[in-house]
Amino acid sequence: MNTSSSNRENSILSKLIPGLLLCLVVTFVGIYGAELIGVVLIKIGVLAPGSQTPVSGIFVAIIVGIIIRNTIHVPAFFLEGISFAVKYALRAGIILLGLRLSLMEALKLGALGVPLIVACIASGLFITLYLTNKMKQSSSLGTLIACGTGICGVTAIMATSPVIEAKDDEISYAVANITIFGLTGMVLYPFLADIIFANEPIKAGLFLGTAIHDTAQVTGAALIYDQVFNIPKVVDVATVTKLTRNLFIIVIIPLVSYLYYKNLNKSATGTTEKKELPKWYTFIPLFVIGFLLLACLRTIGDATLESTGSAFGLFQSSTWEAIYNKSSSFGTTYLLGMAMAGVGLSTNFKMFKGIGIKPFYIGFIAAVSVGLVSVTLISLFGHLVVL
Repeated sequence: MNTSSSNRENSILSKLIPGLLLCLVVTFVGIYGAELIGVVLIKIGVLAPGSQTPVSGIFVAIIVGIIIRNTIHVPAFFLEGISFAVKYALRAGIILLGLRLSLMEALKLGALGVPLIVACIASGLFITLYLTNKMKQSSSLGTLIACGTGICGVTAIMATSPVIEAKDDEISYAVANITIFGLTGMVLYPFLADIIFANEPIKAGLFLGTAIHDTAQVTGAALIYDQVFNIPKVVDVATVTKLTRNLFIIVIIPLVSYLYYKNLNKSATGTTEKKELPKWYTFIPLFVIGFLLLACLRTIGDATLESTGSAFGLFQSSTWEAIYNKSSSFGTTYLLGMAMAGVGLSTNFKMFKGIGIKPFYIGFIAAVSVGLVSVTLISLFGHLVVL
């Protein structure tokens, strides 16, 4: 019996290892490729010296995976490992991402800062989903773009995709959409922020943190602002704003998943069999619960560190920082990287033919709309936020 069980486990491992190793190799190519892009952008003066690359290694891994899939045939013995990475490495990475976010960050923005962020998130979601419906585009693709625009770029897309069972080509398309408009905002918005909010670092930081999609892009934009206009406080405000915005992934994933399935039934015709709406608790997947638990763990650790001088009475500041930084970095860099490499390796260019250019128009309008809402609300109420 034990021998049979052992043989079965060895057989499963032998099927998974080739694909997992391929995903890992593509992940490393993506990481170093993104760093190289950052170095080039610094050398040509687009980024401030010392800036992180604004291009996600995950995005580069997807592109590399797609190139491999469409130029070099991926043998069948890789497929099981690739599928495993897409499904399970993704969930594990999102859970570990919770350690990056502390609920205490939201408290720093005060009673008004958080509602401003919520309004910007809501506008991104509503406008994107509305346009998706009006332009008769894929609901799942529209939902991915909505989450990426409203919350935290690529990470939100990856977290939402398994819940709504998005296709690989839709994930790749949404990531490309968000990356392009996020990079555009990173380059242009620091100068726009200075024009509108000159010598008002809190307002400028709030704008950059709410109007740009991805965390790395927000940081890059804030550093550009600091380098050009010599106002370092903008970096702190933008970072806190973006981290607070990221926390809403806990609420938004269940919400948009519910709206997605409800919309499917609403749009069903007489010839289309309606799906029974899943129970409410199924919209809160286990990996989101795990994400929340680790975010709470991080919050408690930070709170006890601040009050007693040691996290949980056990870890000094440097040790605690090393624990959550290394753990979350492993999840976001390697586990999520492998998952997205797997998505790229599973994506055939032929799939994009049926998608067309309209979702890019949707992403563009949504990005501009979020920026306009952000400017309007911050102009009216930004002076009440203290950090």
